[in-house]
Amino acid sequence: MRNVFSPLMAAALTVGVAAVVSSQPAQASFKNTGTQAQEQRKQAAAQIPVCQRPIGTISVIEPEDATNWWTGQQLPAPSRLIKVFVSRSRCFTLVDRGAGMAAGQFERELAASGDLRGRSNVGKGQIKAADYVMIPDLVSQNSDAGGNAIGGLLGGLIGGKAGAIVGGLNFRSKTADVVLTVTDVRSSEQVAISEGSARKSDIGFGAGGGLFGGSGFGAAGVGGYANTEIGQVITMAYLQAYTDIVAQLGGLPENASAANAQQAVTVTRPGRLLANAKGTGAPVRSLDAGMMLYPTGNKEGVMWEVEDELGNKGWVSSTLLELSK
Repeated sequence: MRNVFSPLMAAALTVGVAAVVSSQPAQASFKNTGTQAQEQRKQAAAQIPVCQRPIGTISVIEPEDATNWWTGQQLPAPSRLIKVFVSRSRCFTLVDRGAGMAAGQFERELAASGDLRGRSNVGKGQIKAADYVMIPDLVSQNSDAGGNAIGGLLGGLIGGKAGAIVGGLNFRSKTADVVLTVTDVRSSEQVAISEGSARKSDIGFGAGGGLFGGSGFGAAGVGGYANTEIGQVITMAYLQAYTDIVAQLGGLPENASAANAQQAVTVTRPGRLLANAKGTGAPVRSLDAGMMLYPTGNKEGVMWEVEDELGNKGWVSSTLLELSK
């Protein structure tokens, strides 16, 4: 696994060593050491991890079935909070799939219609692909079996006492249980999932670690998460999950595009699947126009090694192929 970040791991290691070498004989002293270790771990977890290099390119979006619980609490969408973590941690290259993307598409439409000035350099093939998609959500809970869950849900939207509990949030006791998931966009595999939890008593660790003090959250458009108690609790919970996600993804390949399966190709005109790149020996099979093949990644000049849908493997000239649409 690659060592992509250090502050949290270093702090945890320091705490562990301190606990091992402590030689206080009294039981009370031992308990105090354990308490100090736990507090130091919380303080370390209250700092946004910083990576030595980006793990990959990522977009952050809301879940499809999201309930806008944040609007009743005068908070921005949690995806904006996660984007702040991503930007400051430098663990991912962040790509915009929201308002910025929509504005960019409008510019491309202007370019396609010929309305932009010459040499504006706006066109196709320039958008950077996201390797992963990160989705912030609440931990689903069904503790309210008495029928008030709907009232709590609506209360979370409009505020007020009815909104005491929404999913993994309890606005009255100031607790939050959240989850982050990361999906590989090429394979659709869910490569990481992590839960985070925080309560009002944890806010002090965030302040002590400098998370909220002078954080500049306001300038980033997520000031509500730093200026309100419930916002700070939610921030602590998501930061805990984000820190764990970074640790989980540290072992991923540096080039997600090259490490994934190659994009399928389609045969454009009849040809043959050859036994080797030199074309010697009997052909494996004939190829018809429209057939879909799957490159293995091996290439020799214009010759590509591919597999068909029946598992036959051989070589074919890339001049007979186009990317499947």
